[in-house]
Amino acid sequence: MQAWLDSLLALLALPQYGLSTLFIAAFISATLLPVGSEPALFGLLKLNPELFWAAIGVATAGNTLGGIVDWWMGYAAHKVADKYSHSKHHMRVLNWLERLGPKACLLAWLPLVGDPLCAVAGWLKLSFWPCVIYMAIGKFARYVTMTVALLHIWPN
Repeated sequence: MQAWLDSLLALLALPQYGLSTLFIAAFISATLLPVGSEPALFGLLKLNPELFWAAIGVATAGNTLGGIVDWWMGYAAHKVADKYSHSKHHMRVLNWLERLGPKACLLAWLPLVGDPLCAVAGWLKLSFWPCVIYMAIGKFARYVTMTVALLHIWPN
């Protein structure tokens, strides 16, 4: 078991497989699992600063793809969740999301609420491609902002 784990960790290790590892971390962090991809992005860029835009692009793509999975999960769960749609708080949030429409997915980058927001967008059957575009814009802005801030705080 230990040999298998060591070989898996060697396969996913930064920097040799950095972009693929970053993609996987970003994808998983967009699901409802409590995983953050920023440490992987920051670590990769500390080791390979020349990969800045490639890493931002890969992290954005992986995180957006994870958001798409959340959207589809919400879309598929629509019938299951209908039985809980009678609370006042629930109705207020749904009305807010319906008013904003796909633009609400700009907030997909927020901790704790961003990933469920993508699922709720699917549950509400908000337009798929506009949601994906807004998710990607929000996630791209988050990665650029967080990475620039972290690299400014810890330059060496």
